[in-house]
Amino acid sequence: MKIICVGRNYREHARELNNPVPEQPVIFFKPDTALLRNNKDFYYPDFSQDIHYECELVLRIAREGKHIQPQYVPTYLDGVGLGIDFTARDIQQACKQKGLPWTLAKGFNDAAPVSDFLPPEQFPDLQDVHFRCLINGQTRQVGHTANMIFDVHYLIAYITRYITLKKGDLVFTGTPKGVGAVAAGDHIEGFLGEKKMLDFHVK
Repeated sequence: MKIICVGRNYREHARELNNPVPEQPVIFFKPDTALLRNNKDFYYPDFSQDIHYECELVLRIAREGKHIQPQYVPTYLDGVGLGIDFTARDIQQACKQKGLPWTLAKGFNDAAPVSDFLPPEQFPDLQDVHFRCLINGQTRQVGHTANMIFDVHYLIAYITRYITLKKGDLVFTGTPKGVGAVAAGDHIEGFLGEKKMLDFHVK
């Protein structure tokens, strides 16, 4: 399986990081070794001093598809969940300054905590899904998929124009504003609607 991520898919998030608002989706990968499941603790890596959280809606792919048309996207999904796109911001910034890829900043071990998944049937309109992220009990991010620059249907159609999606692949759909640094001892919670999906600690 593979993890495909979408960057800068909420205008306010792009602006908070002083990035341009994209004209087309910004796509990058995380390896499957980045997955952190079952709300296991995240251990702060020794190679960074500035790890940031980014809470995102995550889609799980049900079957192989390429050149998927937007209207058929729901038939290719079998799960909706939440994930955290952990980013080593110091490493990312150093790579950007040199014009280098920032794979190591996004793809390190355990950089993609992912919740369990709910049936897509529970979400009759994927562009009307609310989610939020709490750090130590305080709300830091509030997302609504209606505010995506590129909606879910467009994203899957766009990705599969270039990359075949297979059963079990995960698509991180972008994060709203409110990202920030984590530290050892932090407690991270994520809610999809009113249902708690993420609940783990930084060690």
